[in-house]
Amino acid sequence: MGADPQGRADPLIDRWLDKDRPWRAEMSRIRAILLSHGLDEALKWRAPCYVAHGSNVAILHGLRDHCALGFFVGALIEDRHGHLEAPGPNSRSSRVLRVRSVGEIDAMEGALRDYVAQAVAIAREGRKPEMRADDIDLPPELEAALAADDGLRAAFEALTPGRRRGWALHVGGAKQAATRRSRIAKAGPLIRAGKGLHDR
Repeated sequence: MGADPQGRADPLIDRWLDKDRPWRAEMSRIRAILLSHGLDEALKWRAPCYVAHGSNVAILHGLRDHCALGFFVGALIEDRHGHLEAPGPNSRSSRVLRVRSVGEIDAMEGALRDYVAQAVAIAREGRKPEMRADDIDLPPELEAALAADDGLRAAFEALTPGRRRGWALHVGGAKQAATRRSRIAKAGPLIRAGKGLHDR
């Protein structure tokens, strides 16, 4: 099996990395590895994003205390090296690799290349994580609002499972019932417009 072709670098990422930003050296090192696996890059969501076979595969972030490489369908990657973790308690598909130095990246380069190769294969095969559409626990206030408004209920049920889950988590994340009801009132017009929490 031959070497992967060099990926297509985006000049916008060159300019983005030229700025004085945290974790620039670490992101540049990971970028070189990603491009060497034939991934194309583009600036998306204000961060370097890497694409293979028409699918977003990975994204780089420089956070306060670490540099993170996120894999969009990381749940499908076999973590033979023990470096991947869910970015949050409600993450179902993505997984992240967190690093804090170029030396750490060099030490785990073999593992990183394995993860990237798996992610590219997953994109080539078009595989997606299985996510049950019915695993959303609705907060009582949201259940009541949907029961009381047929139009809102129909619009909510027409949303994608991910958008429904996002609204349920947003509403349920409020500690007080009054805040949950306020969030529902603000969400109503967006839900009726078919939008999720983060849609513009």
